[in-house]
Amino acid sequence: MSEYQYYEFLAIDRPLTAAEMRVLRSYSTRAVITPTSFTNHYNWGDFKGNPDKWVEKYFDAFLYLANWGTHILKLRFPSELLSLETAREYCQTDFVSAWEKDGKLIVSFESQDEDGDWEEDGVGLLSSMVSVRSEIIDGDLRALYLGWLLDAQNEELEEDDLEPPVPPNLKELSPSLESLANFLRIDAHLLAAAASASPTVEKPKEDNKAFDKWIATLDAREKDAMLASLMRGEADYLGRELLTRFQRETHPASSGVSAADAAPRRTVSQLLAGADEFRRIAEKHKAEAKARRERAAAEARNRYLDDLAGRTPQTWAEIESLIATKLPKNYDEAMKLLKDLKDLADRQGSSDFQLRIAALRAAHARKSALMDRLRKLGL
Repeated sequence: MSEYQYYEFLAIDRPLTAAEMRVLRSYSTRAVITPTSFTNHYNWGDFKGNPDKWVEKYFDAFLYLANWGTHILKLRFPSELLSLETAREYCQTDFVSAWEKDGKLIVSFESQDEDGDWEEDGVGLLSSMVSVRSEIIDGDLRALYLGWLLDAQNEELEEDDLEPPVPPNLKELSPSLESLANFLRIDAHLLAAAASASPTVEKPKEDNKAFDKWIATLDAREKDAMLASLMRGEADYLGRELLTRFQRETHPASSGVSAADAAPRRTVSQLLAGADEFRRIAEKHKAEAKARRERAAAEARNRYLDDLAGRTPQTWAEIESLIATKLPKNYDEAMKLLKDLKDLADRQGSSDFQLRIAALRAAHARKSALMDRLRKLGL
């Protein structure tokens, strides 16, 4: 199998400058470079840049995929919107990590599965997941918790390690979070076990009167400092930061950390045991559903054979007509009817069927294609 590596970078908060694009072009003549992206794939050779350095300096999101089982996603945040302390509650290993650089916070997720299905196309994957960055900025920490689950699943943590705060609404993931869970290959049963302790909380609706009332409580000196920052162009995220703060102070139940703090923390071993129980229940339900389908199919088959018993002469005549056409598709249809008649004869304990088959073989012995089909059917 040929080698395949896919690299995609996205600039979300600000576009690349012309000078920055020239720098990036010096690393690759084949890459597709726009003011907001860098995309390239390799079937031989390798990427000449450093993804970590590029995310620190140029880009807000990065995806890497290789067909030997490596999946990597990196997201960059303004440090004022996601603290390193919060991120490191969830990002605790080399595979799920967080670091700070020049006022930016970078979170990295890495999944390895050399024995999994090979993938040879990364196009569209990053766009399906990049919305989790906005969700995290808005205070939704489910993506970070998924990263911690990945480490627990891959035995990167100690069995008695406690889980971080469990965010609300793990039972119903957004489309972007579902894509992330699939990309990281998080076991569905482990996710179900984790979600069992996750409260369901409705996101508060925007209320202009509530905004006005809350803003009135802010210190005048703080408001002056905000306005000065806006005028100097230093407050790109002020609106989002204020909205997140408003929600935490006025709707604490909707805040991921606040809501999760009320839940008791489980150990890694407890979560893995919970995943095994969810898996056992799922397998039991699957087996029961299979048994129901098989019973329904058997009942339908019996009803069909009951009906066939009343029109056996007509069916033999239909078989002769199909064989007479000498058409392969009609031979196949005749075989289906013969199989039905055989099952009926077995159920009735009748020997007439074998006599009719012997007569049919004698009458059409020169039709080699028909004889081959009869042999394959065991007739």
